[in-house]
Amino acid sequence: MKTFIYMVRHGESPKTEGNERTRGLTDKGKSDAFQITELLRGEGIEVFVSSPYQRAILTIQELAQCSGQEVLIFEDLKERIFSSEDNRIPDDELFPLLDKSFSDPNFALTGGESNAVCQNRSITVLKELLKIYRGQKVALGTHGAVMTLMMEYYDKQYDLNFLLHTSKPDVYRMEFNDQELVEVKRLWNMP
Repeated sequence: MKTFIYMVRHGESPKTEGNERTRGLTDKGKSDAFQITELLRGEGIEVFVSSPYQRAILTIQELAQCSGQEVLIFEDLKERIFSSEDNRIPDDELFPLLDKSFSDPNFALTGGESNAVCQNRSITVLKELLKIYRGQKVALGTHGAVMTLMMEYYDKQYDLNFLLHTSKPDVYRMEFNDQELVEVKRLWNMP
């Protein structure tokens, strides 16, 4: 039985406002969230789940509301914890960490988690979603690293290079036959 998971990477978020959990969307991020609603409105998505981080929730919230649904929050879909859960790491420090993390999946800074730990917690949720919502269409509000790690679990081509070429936002439709990944299609083609 076919189940579709729509990986929706969050839109652009302010780099300085709030902590990791409470950062919302920039004006461009809000505009892009509207575009995602328009893009996915006709897909017949029945279930909406998200990371607990505001930027991920806000990116799919309008789409959920248009479908008469609530966004279900799963703590284990949160962003990968690089050092401290509440503080953002600047991009110039983050990119070398990502490189090391994808070279060594068990690498983690003190107080942070490794790619292996992040992948394990997020895949556990995804597998459960595939069981609970078997045969349905599920939109999943997520983050770049978490999305990449979930996709990499099924296909090794989804690696650091893939992550670095994704956009904010981005949308990938994953088709599953029970727990087996059948196909991935990128749906977001906006500039």
